[in-house]
Amino acid sequence: MKLPLTISAAITSLAIAASATAGPAEDLIASNKCNKCHTAKTTKKGPSFAAIAEKYKGQADASTKLVELLKTGGADNHDKVVASDVELKAIAAAVLSAK
Repeated sequence: MKLPLTISAAITSLAIAASATAGPAEDLIASNKCNKCHTAKTTKKGPSFAAIAEKYKGQADASTKLVELLKTGGADNHDKVVASDVELKAIAAAVLSAK
């Protein structure tokens, strides 16, 4: 009886730890305050990450386009993101993988 309870507690602990740990791209998104205008699934001031991913779905150059938008701010008055190319690519990858 104790073994299933122990296994259940271990699985729960791992699930909580995994959800509390943000990856490098999520840290960059937070530090650049992207969530001020964007959320994972709902439209706020800007489109959701899921909507952005859907917009670029199937485009081979989606990451390049998104990195350029992040660098320049684009025509829609998007805030520029000051970060290295590697960091911008990580942000783009995270956004493009949103569901």
